[in-house]
Parts: sequence; C-alpha cells; structure tokens
Amino acid sequence: MTYQAPVEDIAFTLKHAAGMGDALAQGLYGDLDADLIDAVLGEAGKFASDVIAPLNQIGDKHGTPFKDGAVTMPPGWKEAYTSWAAAGWNGLAAPEAFGGQALPHALNAACTEMWNAASMAFGIGPVLTMGAVEALAVHGSDDLKRIYLPKLVSGAWTGSMQLTEPQAGSDVGALRTKAERQGDGSYRITGQKIFITYGEHDLTDNIVHLVLARLPDAPPGTRGISLFLVPKFLVNADGSLGARNDARCHSIEHKLGIHGSPTCTMVFGDDGGATGYLIGEENRGLACMFTMMNLARLSVGLQGVAIAERATQAALAYARERKQMGHAIVDYPDVKRMLLTMRAQTRAARAICYATAVAIDRSHRLQGDDAKHAHERASLLTPVAKAFSTDTGVEIASLGVQVHGGMGYVEETGAAQHLRDARIAPIYEGTNGIQAIDLVTRKLPQSDGATVNGTIKELRAIVGKVQAANDPAFGATGARLLEAVDALDRATQWMLTHIKSDENAALAGATPYLRLFGLAAGGCMLADEALAAQRIGEAADAAGRVSLARFFAEHCVTAASGLERSATEGAESVNSKAFES
Repeated sequence: MTYQAPVEDIAFTLKHAAGMGDALAQGLYGDLDADLIDAVLGEAGKFASDVIAPLNQIGDKHGTPFKDGAVTMPPGWKEAYTSWAAAGWNGLAAPEAFGGQALPHALNAACTEMWNAASMAFGIGPVLTMGAVEALAVHGSDDLKRIYLPKLVSGAWTGSMQLTEPQAGSDVGALRTKAERQGDGSYRITGQKIFITYGEHDLTDNIVHLVLARLPDAPPGTRGISLFLVPKFLVNADGSLGARNDARCHSIEHKLGIHGSPTCTMVFGDDGGATGYLIGEENRGLACMFTMMNLARLSVGLQGVAIAERATQAALAYARERKQMGHAIVDYPDVKRMLLTMRAQTRAARAICYATAVAIDRSHRLQGDDAKHAHERASLLTPVAKAFSTDTGVEIASLGVQVHGGMGYVEETGAAQHLRDARIAPIYEGTNGIQAIDLVTRKLPQSDGATVNGTIKELRAIVGKVQAANDPAFGATGARLLEAVDALDRATQWMLTHIKSDENAALAGATPYLRLFGLAAGGCMLADEALAAQRIGEAADAAGRVSLARFFAEHCVTAASGLERSATEGAESVNSKAFES
C-alpha cells in the first residue's frame, strides 16, 4: 500500500495538541490564519502522496549507483525534486530576504513529516539544506549570505552537514580535518569525512558542504573547531559556477535501509586542498553547527513519526484485507492491540515533535524573558522529540511486520523496508543515548530546574482537566496519567539532585528517564487533543480521539512506574563490573 498523507490528523494535532492554535490566537504568527495552514498542509499532502510516495520502493530497489566519483539518483527522483523545489517547499520557513516564505517552523515540521513518510530517503535531503540555510542565516557573513542563501533557499543548490570522521564520531573534538588560512581570506581544507548524507548526487548542479575543521593554532578538543562553507563548485563573481573545488566523494556506503539516500565518504585535498570560507568565528564552529544540528534532530524525530505513520497505514490496510478462519484479522483482539499501539504511539510522538516546533517558533518570535523561556522549552523537548519518536519509528515498523505475518518478512509488501529504513533514525544526528545524556545533564538543569518543573506543572493541568471532565469514555485515563506524571516528577527531582552529586548514577538512568518523559508528555498531549475534539464536536472525531488517548494511557503509559525504578534505582547494576575481564 502506498502512503496517503493524514492531513486532517496532522492539522488537528498541530493546532490543538502542539499549541499552534493558541499561538495564532495570541497573534504570534501575524496575519497567518487557520485557513492558510490547512491550504498549505493540503497541498503538501497531495505532493507527498501523489509524487514522492510512488518513488519510495523505486529508490529502495535502485539505490544510488556510484561510478567515477558521481552518484546517480533513482529514476524519477530528479524530476520529483525539481518540481518540489519549484513549488517553494524548500523555502517554506526560510527568511523572506533570501526568497523564503518565513512561515512557521511548526508548519514546516508538519510538511517535513509528510515528505519523509512518503519516502524517508527523499525527505532527509531537504532537511540538511534547510539546516544549512538556518546556520548560514544566523552565522554567515553578508557576502556568504548574498552568494549562497538564495540558491539554497530556492533548492537550486543543496546543503550537506559534515562532522563525522573515521576516528571521530560522537567525539567531535577528536576530528583531524585541517583548515589553513589563505592570503585572500579563504581557507584551504584537507581531510576526510564519513557517513555524509547527500554529500554527492545529481539532483542539483552544486552542493554546499558545511564542514567542521581545525586550524593549526586551534586549542584542543571542541574549543578548537571551526565551521567552513565548502562548495562543490566555486562561484564566480557574477553568480555563475566556476571551477570544481577540491572536494569529492570517494565512495558510498551499502546500508541496511534508506537506499535512495546516498551516504558518502568525502575527501578534501587530493589536489592541494579545497577552498573554504569561514562561517562565524574561528574556533567557534561547533556553536554554529549546533544551529543546524538542533533543527536536524527535530527533523529526524519527525522521520520517526513519518515512518511510524506509513507503517501503521500499511498494517491497517493489510489487516482489513487479510482473512483467517473466515474473519479479517483486524477483528482479532491481539491484532487490534497492535494496531492501536501503532496509531496511538505515532500520534503521541507527533504531538511531542510539533510542540517542540511551536516552542522554536515562540523563541524566534517573542522577546526578552518570553523568548528565553520558549528557547529553554524547545531545548528541553528536542532530545525527547528526537529519541522518543525515532524509537517509536522502529517499534511501530517492527509491529507492522508482525501484523503482516509472513508477508511482512518478505520484501513484497514493503513492511520490511519500513523497518530497515526506520533503524537508522535512532543512530544519526546524535544517538538516542546521547540525547538522553543531553536531556539529564544539560536540559533539566536549565534555570535551576524551572523549565522542566514548569513543563510538569502543565502536564498536571491536563490531567486535572481529564479528571474534571468525569467522562466514562476516558476510562482510567486520568488515573494512569496522574501516576505517570507523578513518576516523572519524582524521577526529575532525583535526576536534578544526582546530576550534581553522582553523575554516573544519573547517566545510568538517563535512557529510561527519557522514555518516561516521552510517555508522560505524549499521553497528556493525546488527552488534551481528545478534550479539544470534544469541545469542537463530531467533525473532530471526538470519540475516536478519546478512545485512542484512553488506550495509550491504559496500555502504554502503564510502563511509567517501572521506568521510574530503572531510572532512579538501577544505577548500581548498570555500573557493575559485569564486563571487566
């Protein structure tokens, strides 16, 4: 089964669970209104469903052949990308000064989900270009912005993000790529990068690489990293393309999934060094790159939502058609349980990701303390959005295979591809373990814990509204959510204490803590969405949303107490000597 973008569900979550409706009412988005949001989402859904989705299996089977230093993209992909860029989708949230539409990041996030659900291998390419736009717009010189941003915003050129080296994965401070100052203000870049997504392709006539490198006199570690713009082709004074830069793809990786996305080993300096241009200040490159990385982390979280949505659609369609013992398998309770798990967990992850995007919008559009609070909220939610959602993508894609049974284990139905594609998302843009570490060591202590405590207070308010509704249709939703929020609160206070007094204990419990956070937040957001649907009426599928919120609370959120124990009581067993020899 191919993908049909769930535009109405996406719009409802965006407005009622993620907080975009409140932001509209507050005038945060100027003259933007709900009708325009619906129109944009509708057009994006059509393009994703009708143009990109049919290319998904083609990309998986064809891959990205590499010959003589060049990558050939799968049949139909260049035409689809050209049409996608021409429609303005690449510049949806980009600055108007460079040809963008300056629409909300939250709206772009919803579209990003649809591009990636249609084809995860297709959707990851634009994510990197949008990140390059963000980093260059914030940190680039006026000349670099003038030359490169209009082309990147339009999608005429694409961007890549180049951090990883053979000896330096998560330990970015160990990178060895070198940069040497030149007399004309440029830099000469030499070195090797690996696992570079869309480092080479034939979709556009230029690729703008953002490369981390180290100057000869740089201090050691992460304090000595600078960021450089290194184009595939140099750009002449009149804006035309000039000579080929000394940057090339050496090879591509043969991967478990996302076969339509070229993952490249890049070499700089075969002929003396690639010409690069400094972005930001020398030795401050990691801060510049994090502007790009944080956007990429949310986008990868959206990939998790996307692949979960596509896997859910395929499993539900198969369950309705497949008959066993005279009944469609969708009628059997255990299959219903799996399908409900798939749908509920997907929507919970979607709500968390969209709420993160709305917080980013608030941080950009508000001023003073309000902007600071919104920035801290976005920072708190980003690791949860990335890790919880990508774990969800894998879990739901695996359940999709299970629903298909034997037909899921063969390639014919596409269920196996969903699982293969989903498995990369918990790894790249910072492994989910790193996201958990970031959450407990950097994000919880923000403003001495005020940000996370304020978020927990908001979750308690939602629980209170569910309980006050006193609606039998919610079943035990209020009670289960209260237990989860209480567990999250206790675990949070434990983490805030132990990150200061016993960091190893906190780190040992970081991953179950993040999972607990995701379940509590996702469950409350689903319940808030259900309450909103009840206020609106039948057109919002109130009964269905209440049932789904109840299922998530009674079948998924019940893991909260165990996760709290793992997070707060399991450090000694994790830090044992079991692997010493």
